[in-house]
Amino acid sequence: MPAFQRCAVLRVLLLGGLALALGVAGAAEEPSKAGSRQIIQSGIEAMPKGAQPALPGRGLVQSTISAVASELMKEVPPLDKPFHLKICIFDLMGRNGPVFSIAQDVALEAKRWNVHAELIPFTNESVAANSFKVGACDAVGMSTLRARNFNFFMGSFDAVGALMTYEEVKTAIAALMGSDRMYEKSINHPYQIVGMAPLGAAYVMVNDRAINSIEKAAGKKVAVLEWDTSQAKMVQQIGAQPVASDISNFAQKFNNGVVDIIAAPALAYGPFELYRGLGTKGAVFDLPLAMVTGSAVINRTKFEKEIPDLDEKIKKLRKFGLRFLDQGIEVIRKLEKVVPEKYWMTLGSEEKIKYMRMMDQARAQLTAEGVYSPEMMKFLLRVRCKHTPTLAECSNRSE
Repeated sequence: MPAFQRCAVLRVLLLGGLALALGVAGAAEEPSKAGSRQIIQSGIEAMPKGAQPALPGRGLVQSTISAVASELMKEVPPLDKPFHLKICIFDLMGRNGPVFSIAQDVALEAKRWNVHAELIPFTNESVAANSFKVGACDAVGMSTLRARNFNFFMGSFDAVGALMTYEEVKTAIAALMGSDRMYEKSINHPYQIVGMAPLGAAYVMVNDRAINSIEKAAGKKVAVLEWDTSQAKMVQQIGAQPVASDISNFAQKFNNGVVDIIAAPALAYGPFELYRGLGTKGAVFDLPLAMVTGSAVINRTKFEKEIPDLDEKIKKLRKFGLRFLDQGIEVIRKLEKVVPEKYWMTLGSEEKIKYMRMMDQARAQLTAEGVYSPEMMKFLLRVRCKHTPTLAECSNRSE
């Protein structure tokens, strides 16, 4: 499958991050319905006949962005003077890719607010993040895991097993993005995570459904992000072998049999051709390993100098964007349906308990080792207990 379709997975992150960084907040989730076209189409052959969704045309991307921008214009007036900024754009195909193309659409709308963005394409997320760090750009969209380098608290949101349902995700994001009391937590001067968008649950995928327990994962090869040491530690603890990978090659390794196990959002199934790695014997655990999100990060230095009421604008834009959170989650639910039912595997009650215990222990250990923010872990525990107060951890408050 061409890189064009793989890039579609990243659109939700880009749109959410770019929209908030430009001041065209709220364009994230709704346009993703159009951006999801390639994701759904790439997995369409794997779906039961008669279950294919109706796919919107490419023109809906621009029209939806424009419609949301017009809605926002009613609430947020243009800046008094032109504001110029540079934004790092991660697209596997660079300047010719779909993510960069949509970024251009959003940037065009941003001019209505007197915001003029120079978009700088990168084909590697690490390089984009490092370029932002050294000041080559004023804003960047990235995975929240990587954003941990810029904000320890917010960047710990995607901790393993910390949130298990989309309802919990909505509650957590609404609190972080919509509460004035939590606002300062997003700032680690000079950096600030100004927006966060859900990308879907990460599920364990195996090339042999016989690997249906933690014990049977021992000795197997597992793809882990090379820059996130916490993943390698977790894999080693269960006796498996971590294989350093990144977003550009983890699927290829799985599909070619280099690794036996990966963890990825279900919406990556079609674009990354994961059905090749799953083959006839593979399976997808129906219990999330983590909830994956994307973050928009800015360097406040330039913004503070030129936008006196920056904080008030960000607060207003966040609350506007939250109106689209429900639609964003529903889009993710629909995209997950491209994974054929034959692949989904429900763990037995005993294995589920072991799986949950493993995630809890790993999260606690990684928090103690300084990988995750203890404060964020306590916040996410409160979210879990709000939705399921009967959990044992809600009585002893272990985190």
